[in-house]
Amino acid sequence: MRAAIGDKRGVAAAEFGILIPILSLMVVSVTDIGLALYRKMQVENAAQAGAQYAIARGFDTSGISNAVTNATNATDITASPAPVQFCGCPTSAGVSTVTCGTTCTGGAQAGTYTTVSARATYYTLIDYQIVAASYTYSAQSTARLQ
Repeated sequence: MRAAIGDKRGVAAAEFGILIPILSLMVVSVTDIGLALYRKMQVENAAQAGAQYAIARGFDTSGISNAVTNATNATDITASPAPVQFCGCPTSAGVSTVTCGTTCTGGAQAGTYTTVSARATYYTLIDYQIVAASYTYSAQSTARLQ
């Protein structure tokens, strides 16, 4: 009996058996965060691809939407809301919408712009119970066409 009390064989295996569920959850959680960030980057890149299409080929709603959906290998990225074309003047806060033909502050004519949006939803690998099971990412990209 005394020999069994001092015997430490198998302790490492028992500790490993206790810790493996915690370590597995940590690996899955870190992987899940990485995949969520990757989906966010895909949405941002898709919006930029749509704006680049509009710059290169002009405003074409279906062409821009196709550029957004085909920008990445993700199948659930959509051009939502649909691309819009508008006249605007650049300001320090962005582009303000004005009537076409308006003279902007500084004397330049209002330019033609497009705003392209992309959206996708990411679903977590497991249900964590303390955070949402899905996240919707959206991005916009505005570019001057003329």
